[in-house]
Amino acid sequence: MSRAAAASDGSRLPLRPLVSSFFARPTLIVARDLIGCLLVHDSPEGRTVGRIVEAEAYTSDDDPGSHASRGQKPRNSPMFEEPGRAYVYFTYGNHFMLNAVAHVPGVPGAALIRAIEPLEGIDVMRVRRGREIRDRDLTRGPGRLTQAFGLNRDHNRADLTRRPLYICAGERYPEGSVEAGPRVGLGSTQDGRAWRFRVAGSPWVSTGPTGLPKPSAPRRPRRS
Repeated sequence: MSRAAAASDGSRLPLRPLVSSFFARPTLIVARDLIGCLLVHDSPEGRTVGRIVEAEAYTSDDDPGSHASRGQKPRNSPMFEEPGRAYVYFTYGNHFMLNAVAHVPGVPGAALIRAIEPLEGIDVMRVRRGREIRDRDLTRGPGRLTQAFGLNRDHNRADLTRRPLYICAGERYPEGSVEAGPRVGLGSTQDGRAWRFRVAGSPWVSTGPTGLPKPSAPRRPRRS
């Protein structure tokens, strides 16, 4: 699969980085508005581009699932700093996670980019992820997408409004085509907030445990 960054009608999308004011808004709004935007990385190995199809919002001390809930520390400092920067951290001993710092003044926050639809640089992604990986799994999940895009701790605090790692305006998905639900992998800090946004029915979104009980299937009425 090899596609240019294109709109649903097949026309090529311009790669114009977002301005910093896009990120200087409430985190929840930015996380929703990132859906449909394009993540671009111009690396020595080549350009990789993908459409963001899933993102989660994380905010301040009243959000138990957020790194910022423990106050400002060396690791989470980017969440308290300038909006429009990357917050990249290492987790589970083998994954980097890419967040876009997004908040209004005085309130820390960031949007975790959980999944993208790969559009350009598929061959580069496959080299980084493994040639046996099917296209659907190249960037379906936050750890997978950072590997496919060649991102690591060196990209922490990168300016996402400038090359080489940047986010561009893409397609605006109407409200009915974007689902909101509980965030993934929070364990005991899961409180059911519907702060995970994803394109409904997209094969490119990630899967993972929310820690919430699954709704039980309705019981069939007994036959008399």
